[in-house]
Amino acid sequence: MPLSLPNLLDALNSVTAIPIIPFNGNNIDYTGHVKNIDYLMTNNYLDEGRKRVIAIAGTSLIHHISEKEQLGLIDKTGNQMGSDGILISGIVPNPINQAGQLIEAQSDLKRPPDAYLLMPLTGISSPEGIYEQYMKFAESYGNSCDARFLYYFRQKRELDAVIRLLNDSPHFIGVKIGTDEDDVQPLIGGVGDNGIVMWGIGDRCTKPAQLGTKGHTSGIAVAYARASDEINNAQRRGDFETSARIEADIAPLEEIRFWNGRVYNYSAVVETMIQSGFEDIEAGTGGPFNPRVPPEINEQLRDITNDLKRYH
Repeated sequence: MPLSLPNLLDALNSVTAIPIIPFNGNNIDYTGHVKNIDYLMTNNYLDEGRKRVIAIAGTSLIHHISEKEQLGLIDKTGNQMGSDGILISGIVPNPINQAGQLIEAQSDLKRPPDAYLLMPLTGISSPEGIYEQYMKFAESYGNSCDARFLYYFRQKRELDAVIRLLNDSPHFIGVKIGTDEDDVQPLIGGVGDNGIVMWGIGDRCTKPAQLGTKGHTSGIAVAYARASDEINNAQRRGDFETSARIEADIAPLEEIRFWNGRVYNYSAVVETMIQSGFEDIEAGTGGPFNPRVPPEINEQLRDITNDLKRYH
């Protein structure tokens, strides 16, 4: 039974943990992935008994795996979470028909996703085309699969189109901001009560929360769940001083992850997981197009990892 829309939106005002997919060479380590999901579910520090939100999305390297592999990951993730968490599936809309087939397959799983995050479109497009195509897409799969969609906003030129989508389509329930803080208030003002506006650029999220975003995504929660959860707890109670203090603790890791266009977004998390020595998570050996970090970055991460162990 799908969550009611008000309950789902309330649940998304939280940390959306996006775990790395561990690889063993060129192959996905499904056992290691389930181990990471178990860590996130077991180590839930969200207040008021709130459910963990997990997304298999960009930091999970979904752009580099097959439809069959992604379906398997969502299946194993959902089975491990059961009804105790909220599951979001990142969908790459290239090509659009293939994306629809993947949603159909995932919606038929024993434990289907609660929402689908539409990842940035690659190739040529216009804002008018984005609006037209996604309106049709959401209508089709919203009706046939009960799919609910979040939009990952990465191109400033699409701002008006995104606002229109959330206002005009009952199947679009929110937007994840992946641009910068300047777009927070225009999106909140444009969307109003027609969807949730989330922060999508990691745990450095205190200022966006002060501007009005609800919830944030975290690529480091798979190693440091307590840090991400306590940031969200503080923001929900309006304690931005505590949020900023914890944010400052994790900032050195986030700086490396997002340096030079997010070049170490995946591999820095893998490296800190390896260096930590924690046995309840699995880092793997590095993913496609994302090898282990170079020696100079490895050295920087050594001190950072030691400083952050208390947040595991």
